[in-house]
Formats: sequence, structure tokens, C-alpha cells
Amino acid sequence: MDDPVVITGMGTLNPIGLNVVETWENAIAGVSGTGPITLFDASHLNVQIASEIKGFEPGEYFASKQVRRRDRVQLLASVAAAEAVHQSGFMETGFIPERVGVLVSSAIGGMISLESNMRRMISEGSTKISPFAIPTMMINGVASLIAIDYGFKGPCHSIVSACATGADNIGYAFMLLRMGIIDIAVAGAAEAPITEIGIAGFDRLGGASRRNDDYSMTPQPFDKDRDGLVIGEGAAILVLERESNAKARGAEILAILSGYGSSIDSFHITAPLPTGEGGARAIINALDSARMNFSEVNYINAHGTATVLNDVSETKAIKTAFRDLAYNIPVSSTKSMTGHIMASAGALEAIFCVMTIRDKVIPPTIHYLTPDPECDLDYVPNQARQTSVRAAISNSFGFGGHNSVLAIREY
Repeated sequence: MDDPVVITGMGTLNPIGLNVVETWENAIAGVSGTGPITLFDASHLNVQIASEIKGFEPGEYFASKQVRRRDRVQLLASVAAAEAVHQSGFMETGFIPERVGVLVSSAIGGMISLESNMRRMISEGSTKISPFAIPTMMINGVASLIAIDYGFKGPCHSIVSACATGADNIGYAFMLLRMGIIDIAVAGAAEAPITEIGIAGFDRLGGASRRNDDYSMTPQPFDKDRDGLVIGEGAAILVLERESNAKARGAEILAILSGYGSSIDSFHITAPLPTGEGGARAIINALDSARMNFSEVNYINAHGTATVLNDVSETKAIKTAFRDLAYNIPVSSTKSMTGHIMASAGALEAIFCVMTIRDKVIPPTIHYLTPDPECDLDYVPNQARQTSVRAAISNSFGFGGHNSVLAIREY
């Protein structure tokens, strides 16, 4: 704690922006990333909408050979990492490759490559699949390629915990830095799940919105009429280091990553614990880790998926952890704009917390019309809110019962 972990770089591309600045401007403006699926023909599916990245041309970032040899999820991760590494500036000020760790993952790996190679094998035979089938499907490929691109030689891992993946990778990087095992971490996640099996799979679970003809008001986190999540794609990466390291090289410090908490419900493979007990425990653990009082938290970036079960459970988790204080803390779901970008959601929402603290403005929960008696907190409906924020938490809750929370403080 005497040498806090700080954030010096951030990078993202997602359904509402191709970089941090564009993303933040659109989040404050309440821009929705939901629209018809264009990445494949979804006309035969019950769900025909998603939150896709707009205007992403891999050839603008990579040589054609690299584009062919990487899955979309790996391309997204590499672009986000490049923005974060560039902003941090540590490559220009000297660093020890063996002291730079990479903790980046996807929850499900290269789904586009997996699906396309399976189709080719069935239709044309096993000898026709790509020789890059395995490297493009590997979950750890996103981390490995970032390390290879820059020559980082420290610990390189891919923590996988469904929709808590991004938060957990950042949390594990936080712990490695605190333990002194590394000096700098590149941490976060990426996901590219907009495929036929990805969309159909979530629909079969009963968790996806089917508002294909009028998608202008979906997803609707915490709203009484919410009908499910909208699947998105994207990547978000942070550069973390200890304060002493950042100050020694003259880096701009964006915020302090002051705490991390994690738990598991041990209840159900897809449904959250109805009482919210597991989420509450992760919140408490994060604030204990940060040595932060509950009264210090000025903003909560919610997991807020717009599913019937999650939103009620999360509301209960917040009220269990914060008790009466819960009603005084603004809570917003930026998934109302970005859709649910799965593994990378927690990392992007950590970026939103940093920007909220920096600019003193809270992004809204858009599409909020009808209050739900079971979701009775301040969800910052429809309009961004100008207010002083010095400390925030980001909740990430995933299938399997994973709960992860990051605590971020003003520097």
C-alpha cells in the first residue's frame, strides 16, 4: 500500500468507439451500439441484433498476412493493447522485458475461427481446415501475441472467468505488482462472440433480447421491461505499474487501482445467487483490499446485463454491501450502450470508472423508462450526470458464479 498500483495507459475498441476518447464521448452522449447483425447472415435466427464494432478495418492496423493468421478476437486485443502501451509511454523510457507481465484473455477464444474451420471440415474434409486453426482458437493466444508483438518476457497468463474475465486479469496483474514479481502489467480482455453459435447459444439460454424489428430501446438494464442482454464484441486493455516506477520515468498517472475482490456463488452454472450474497462479498473484499471506507465510493459501474435475474441479484448485492448508503450512490450500466462485450466488459468498465473520476461526469443507463420495484437504486437514467467522483467500483459477475470487483481511486 505504500507503493500503490496506478493506471498509466488505456486502450479499447468496442461498439461505441475505436479508441478511448471516442468511446468516452459517445458514452457521455448516451449513444447506443445496438443494431442488426452484419458479421454474418442472421436472418434465420431468433436473435438478429448485436452490438458490433463499427468501422473496424483490420488492414488499417495489420499487414494482410497477420490479418489472415489471427482471429478477430486477437486482432481486437492487439489494437487495444497498442493504444494502451502508446499512452503509457513505457516503451520509450526504457523497461526490462522480463519485468513486464501480460494478463489478457478471452472467455471463449477464437469463436469465428472455430466455427469457420468446423464448417470447412464438415463440407470439404479435415485436410482443408486452416493450418492456423489451433493458434487462432487458443484462449491464451490474445496474451501470447501481445507478448510476441512487443517482446515482453515476464509472466504471461490468461485468466478465464466468463464475464468476469477482464476484471480478473486486471486483478491478478494488480496482485503480481503488489508482490513485486513484475514492474509493469498489460492487462485486460477481448471478445469476438458474434457468430451463429454464439448468438443462438445465448438465445437458447433465454438470456438475449429478441427486439429485432425495434432495437432502439434495448438492452434496458434495471428497467422493469428488460428482456435480456445484447451480445457485443470488443477489447479493453490497461497498463498498470507501481507508483514509484511510473514517477521515476515521468509517466502521467491516470488513477489508482486501489483494490480487487473476488468470490464465487457456488450456486448455479448460469444463474446468479438470488440474494446477491456472492456479489456483495466481492464488493466487500475489494474495499477491504483498498482499505477504503464504504462512504468513500461515489460511483458504481454495474454489471447491469439487462437480464431479469442479474439486475435484481446485483441490486441486492449492492444493498447488502453498502446497506443504507446504497441509495445515495449513483449506479449506471454502460452495457446499455456497449452491449455485453463478455470477457472484455469488466476491463472497459474499469476504463469508464477512470474517465468518470477524471472528468467528474457519470455515464448514464440509457433506455431506462419504467422503474422495477425490485431494482430501486439510483441508476442515472438516460442522461449523463456532472458530479464529483473520487472513488468508484466496477462490478463484473460471470457465468459459473464468478464475482469480481475493482476499486479505483482518484490520483
